[in-house]
Formats: sequence, structure tokens, C-alpha cells
Amino acid sequence: MSIVRMKHKKSGVTYIYDSTSYWDKEKGQARNTRVCIGKLDPDTNEIIYNKHYKEQEHLKKGAGRPSALSYKRQFYGATYLFDQISKNLGIGKDLSICFGKQYKQLLSTAYYLILEDAAPLSRFKRWSASHKHPHGEDIPSQRSSELFASVTEDAKQRFFNLQSSRRVEEEYLAYDTTSISSYSQTLKQVKYGVNKDHDPLAQINLALLLGQHSRLPVSYRKLPGNMSDVSTVKKLLSDLEGMPIKKVKLVLDRGFYSQKNVNDLYSHHYKFLMASKIYLKWIKTHIEEIQPHMVTRKHYSVDQGLYMQSVTTNWDYSYTKPRSQEKLQEKRRIYLHIYYNEQRATDERVRFNIYLDRLEEELLHNKRDPRHEKAYQRYFTITQTPKRGIHITANDEAIQEKEKNFGYFVLISNSIKEAKEAIEVYRSKDVIEKAYNDLKHRLNMRRTSVSSEEALEGKLFVQFVALIIISYIKRKMEQNQLFKKYTLQGLLDEVDIIECYTQPGKVSQVSEVTKKQKEIYEALGVEVIS
Repeated sequence: MSIVRMKHKKSGVTYIYDSTSYWDKEKGQARNTRVCIGKLDPDTNEIIYNKHYKEQEHLKKGAGRPSALSYKRQFYGATYLFDQISKNLGIGKDLSICFGKQYKQLLSTAYYLILEDAAPLSRFKRWSASHKHPHGEDIPSQRSSELFASVTEDAKQRFFNLQSSRRVEEEYLAYDTTSISSYSQTLKQVKYGVNKDHDPLAQINLALLLGQHSRLPVSYRKLPGNMSDVSTVKKLLSDLEGMPIKKVKLVLDRGFYSQKNVNDLYSHHYKFLMASKIYLKWIKTHIEEIQPHMVTRKHYSVDQGLYMQSVTTNWDYSYTKPRSQEKLQEKRRIYLHIYYNEQRATDERVRFNIYLDRLEEELLHNKRDPRHEKAYQRYFTITQTPKRGIHITANDEAIQEKEKNFGYFVLISNSIKEAKEAIEVYRSKDVIEKAYNDLKHRLNMRRTSVSSEEALEGKLFVQFVALIIISYIKRKMEQNQLFKKYTLQGLLDEVDIIECYTQPGKVSQVSEVTKKQKEIYEALGVEVIS
């Protein structure tokens, strides 16, 4: 017996045949018989066996009729939606290339995380029984641990590369980090650091790269919990070199700003847009130059609610020659975009005065905080006599110097010339904050609930796959104004109730699809279920 593949000329479908050789006694020659056992899935290259073949194989094992032909009624509308999105984005195909037969288990686990909204994996059995999904069977706790442990770094990176080659080309990539708290004392990267959720626990950090226009995640990396944002850029640039992205364009927060990081971005010839600190000497000089005529009608944008100006200037680029290690310096063009927000200025002034009141209160009651000593000396003149006690006078000159830059913020770029375009691109970076919110709350990643490195890697990867699907749905919902009618959960609930009914010896049937459900599928760019 041998397997033969034959491609149909008209349809292009590859059919799979079981070819058996035998000796024909009457004609005295060898002959072949071919029986079609199924066809090849174009996305996964797996054999889709036909019903007759599966039934015969099951009977050979003495198990009677196959269980797949028993009566079943399962929810299918939402998992069908995920299947189609997975197909459109190439998720299923890329997973099958990187993980082989396990890809269906990875997909089913991702679907469960999306639909069950932060439910623990221990409830997968109950969900599996009521839903039609790629794997089609329960994944017990032991099996899910093995599944997570099978997610290797090589397979994960190959998946990132395949996905990025499908859709990352012209758009900017937003990059940011977040903290994930953990009780674990065995995970090596769990450290105490600056917790962005203000959770008093040790943590790991997660760095995420996400398309600014497509709003789809590209890759992620976990980091030690005590790693600062600014020190992660070097590794990011190294990772990007290994990915099939032809034109890298990055959007970065000011926490990633450093002279070295900007130099590295120039040396890699990457385009970037980055927030920066306004108190840097070279930036402060340009702000002082434009301040007298900044707040005028000419520089106001109604769309953005900001005053804005752009300055073309030079960056002092320094680099080291690889062979000779000679250090050189040269000028590179950079665009400095300066913004002024009146509401922000008011808010900063209120917070600053509350801070000054606190400092003054500490001085008057002799409860000085060692951390505030520099501020005491900067903003107040303090005198003390035996009769009058402590006398405090505000240093108006220092206070005014501090207040004059309230409301200002800046962006720097080596590619975007106009201030309006720069702020539009930068503000779209909030998509990464929304992605982190989905990861932590909907996909249950606020705190790690695993105790081994392998399990953590695997669970993070499945959550990442789920995040791609969620991000796609939410982008389509925004484009088609579906958030006016539904929450994300409400939309999924609306289609989830569509059932798939299976009965022995007959083709599976899908229950009626309502007008609302059809509109949802069409708005999400998915063929209506039938």
C-alpha cells in the first residue's frame, strides 16, 4: 500500500489516493487499484480524510461506528468566526508549519481564552463539550502543560517571521513594555522593579511590538522584572534584524529615549518617531526660541486641540567603525516637533502647587524628607531664629522657571517632517495600551499562574495568538462602528449561539443565521456561515 497525490486540473484540489498493487492471475501481470481517501488542505498540508475512509478505519479497530458520527449539537458561530479570521491572517497555516499536528490544540486553547473571558484552563473540558473547535476534544491539565512546554523559541520566532512577512511593510511599529506580577519564586526572570500596575509584587516585564495601522501584534519578548525600558532597545533592534521586515519604522515612548538608542536607530537606518524629555539642553534651547510666538492662531490645530511647530535641526551622531574601532562623529538631520496643550499646562500647574504646599508643610512642621532636600533649597529660602522660629519665602524665580515649560511636550523623528502627521502617528500608539489591557484582563495575564519557565513560555505564546484574533475583531468593530451596538463580549455572544448539528451518516448542519449575525460576519470581513 502507498499514498499517491494527484492534482485535479480544473479545480486545483489535490486528492489523496490509497494505491495498492496486486497480481492479476488471469492476465498474468501486476495491477494497481486506487481508492480516494481524502484531499489535501491547502493551508495546512494535512490530509482531510473522507467520511467513508474514517468509518472503515474505525471498524478495522473493532470499535464500531466512529464517535464523530454520533448525534451532537454544539455551539459553532464564534469558533467559526475565529477559524475564518485565522485563515484570512494565515495564523492556522503558520502554526501548522511551526508546530506540526499540535497547531489545532494551540488554536483551540486560544479560542477558549478569547470566549471564556479570563476563565482558568481547568474549565476547558466543559467548554470543549459544548463547542465545536479545531482540536475537537478535551485537553486535560497534564496535556495542556505538555502543550505549553512544546512551544520552543525556534518555533515561536519562525511564527513571528511568517506572520510579519504577511502584513508588515509600510506601517510604523509601536513598541512598549508592561509588567506582569507573579507570586512565583522559581521563575528566573521574576524580579522587583517599577510595577506599571502599582502591584506590590515581584514581576516579569513583557515587551510587545504591534502594527500602528493594522493594529495587529507582530512579536513579543519577556524580560526580567527589573529591566528598564531604555535598556531594551538594543535587543529590539537585534530582533528586528532577524525578521523579514524590509522597512523598519518604530514609534517609541520617552522612556526609551537615550543618546545611545537614537544613535543605534540611525546606524541601523531605521525610521523612528520618539517622545523625548523637554529638559534636555538642545531641546530646551529650541523651545525657548519658539515660545514667544507659539500660542497663536497660526500654530493651532483644531483637529488635535494643540499648538504645534516643527524645527529642522541636526543630531550629533556618533558611531564606532567595526574593524578599526575608530570613533567618529557627524551631523544627521532630525525633526523636532514641539507641542503646547493649555489643559495640560493647567493640570501640571495645579499638581506643582500641591507639591509646593506639601514641601512647605514639611518644613514648617520640621518633618523634612531627605528625598526632598534639593527641592527645599531650590524653591524656598529658609531662615530660622530662636524667637521667630522657621520663616519660609518662596523662590519665585525658580518657580517661574519651572512653570514656563508646563504644557509642552516634544517628539523627535528622522522621517516625519510635519508636526500634525507626527502627533497623529504617535497618538495611534495607544493601540498598544489597549492590547496590553486585553492581555491582562480578557486573556488573564494580569498575574502569572504557572511555576515553570516552559509553561510560562507556552501560555504567553497562546495568549499572543489569541491577542492577534482579538485585535483583528476590535479593529473591524471600530471601522464599522459596531461598538455603538455591542461590546466585544456582546458581539461574540451574539454569534456564539449558532449551533452545528451532527447526526450519523449525514452532513453536519448549521442552525438558522439571523440578520444581525449576518451583518456581524460581513462587517468583520468573514463569509457568512452556512
